[in-house]
Amino acid sequence: MEIHKQLSVFLDNKPGTLAQVCEALSAKKINIYALTISDTIDHAVVRMVVSEPVTALHLFGERGVLVVENDVLVLENSNKPGALGRIAEKLAKARINIEYAYLATSPGAKNGLLVIRVKNPEKALKVLNKKGR
Repeated sequence: MEIHKQLSVFLDNKPGTLAQVCEALSAKKINIYALTISDTIDHAVVRMVVSEPVTALHLFGERGVLVVENDVLVLENSNKPGALGRIAEKLAKARINIEYAYLATSPGAKNGLLVIRVKNPEKALKVLNKKGR
């Protein structure tokens, strides 16, 4: 479990835009660890955790793309019923609100990857690192 930089990239909501982003990152040997997309009528917000956030930030800036950087918690979680609920409960007991989260797990995998955005990731990290997770 670690705190990582997440990039929220604001893009035109049209075919090919995500492909261009992926190609640009690939050309710089930047790997995407996690990604989610929220769309609106005229643009999309692509939230991503990447292997080289500083390089990616500069890459987008050079292309005039609006990017917002945030700290998020990234953790492997058990691929069993109730795993996310236990994490959410620990944060709730510490009065830490989850602003948003996204995760993915292959059905046969033991673990999945969870990304959580909270106001104070350092406090959340301490809470979740306490025994009994």
